[in-house]
Amino acid sequence: MTYESDLLRLLESRGHLHQITDPGALDARAKKQIITGYVGFDPTAASLHIGNLASIMLLKRLQQAGHRPIVILGGGTAKVGDPSGKDETRQFMTDERLANNIAGIKGSFERMLDFSDTETGALIINNDDWLSELGYIELLRDVGPHFTINRMLTFDSVKTRLDREQPLSFLEFNYMIMQAYDYLVLARDYGCLLQLGGSDQWGNIVNGIELNRRIDAREVYGVTAPLITRADGAKMGKSVDGAIWLNEDALPAYDFWQYWRNTDDRDVGKFLRLFTDVPLDEIARLEALEGAEINEAKTILANEVTAMVRGAGAAKAAEATARETFAGGGAGEDLPSYAAGTGGERLLNILTGIGFTASNGEAKRKIAEGAVKIDGDVILDAGFVVHVHEGQALKLSLGKKKHGLITP
Repeated sequence: MTYESDLLRLLESRGHLHQITDPGALDARAKKQIITGYVGFDPTAASLHIGNLASIMLLKRLQQAGHRPIVILGGGTAKVGDPSGKDETRQFMTDERLANNIAGIKGSFERMLDFSDTETGALIINNDDWLSELGYIELLRDVGPHFTINRMLTFDSVKTRLDREQPLSFLEFNYMIMQAYDYLVLARDYGCLLQLGGSDQWGNIVNGIELNRRIDAREVYGVTAPLITRADGAKMGKSVDGAIWLNEDALPAYDFWQYWRNTDDRDVGKFLRLFTDVPLDEIARLEALEGAEINEAKTILANEVTAMVRGAGAAKAAEATARETFAGGGAGEDLPSYAAGTGGERLLNILTGIGFTASNGEAKRKIAEGAVKIDGDVILDAGFVVHVHEGQALKLSLGKKKHGLITP
C-alpha cells in the first residue's frame, strides 16, 4: 500500500512498520488531523534498555510527523506484570520500588521527546492514576463482559505459557484487560486514537481497540513495529554482559557508545534508519561502504545514538576515548574504572568488579586464554595481584574490545 500521510510514510521508510489495524483509515486521519498516540512502558527497572529504545523511537517519529505522543508509565500494570514473552510469573514490586523506577526512566523520555506546551507536545501519564481507583466489581461489570476466555486463550502471551506448561496466574491473566482499559481511558480523556508498540503487544493492542468499539463505538487504531534482531539472530538489546541500559548510572556512556560502534556490518543501515535521524540518502551511502570504510558508518551510528540518548557531550567524549584507546594506544579518561586502592588487589576481583567478567571463575578462564592485559602486557597468572600507586592509572584490557582503568 502506498501511504499518503507523513506519519505512515515516515514509519515505513525508517523500518518501523510491522502490523497496522485498518491502515487506510489511519492513513486518511493522520493526513487531515493531529493524531494522539501512546506507548506503554512498565517500570520494571530503574533504567530502560535499548530494547525499549525502539518503542521510544515510535513516539519520536510520531512527533516528528506532526502528531502528539503520550508516554504511559505503567505504575498500575506493573503491579500485575505483562505475561508477553515470559515463561515465569514476574516478581511483585513494592510501591517504593515502582516510584524509584519511574523516577529513573523519566529522563530518557525527556531527552528524546519535546514536552513543550503545544498541540504536539508530549505527555507523561501514570496509569496507576486510574487503575488503582477501579473497584473490582465495577471492572467486572463494565469491562468483563467484553472479553471472552475463549478469545483470550488464543493470544500468544497466554498460549505460549500454557503450551510450555508454565503457570499463568489469574493476576497475569488480567493484564490484557487492564491494558485495554488504559486505551479506553486515554481515548475518552485525551482523544487518543493510536496505540503503538512492539510486535509482541499486538494482542493487547487489538483488545484495547475492540473495547473502545464495543463500549464507546469509537474507532481507534494500532501499529506495531517488528521485533528487532541482529544479523546473528540475537534479540536486539542484549550483549554478552547483559542489557544495554539507557541510563548513565546503569551503564557508562563509553560502554553504551562502544556497543553501537561494534555493530555487525550487516546491521549498520538498519540501525541507522531505526535509531537515528540521519537522512535516508546518506544512510544508503554509508551502508554501501565496504571493508575498513564501514567503520565510518559505525562511528556515525554510535555518535548519533549516544548523543540522542546521553547527550552530545557524552558522544564526543566516548569517541575521543575510543580514538585514544584504539588508535593512539592510550587510556582515555572516559573508560570504565575500578578503584583497587594502594594495598594490592587480585586481578580476578578487578575483572569481575569492573564488569568485564561475570564471576571470578570466568575471569580465571580469560586469564588462562591469554585474553587479559595490563598496560599491554599479557597476564597469565590467575593469582596475580595488581599494585597501583597514588597518581597512577593502569590500562586493563580484556580481548580487543573491552578496556578500562585500574586506579588507586
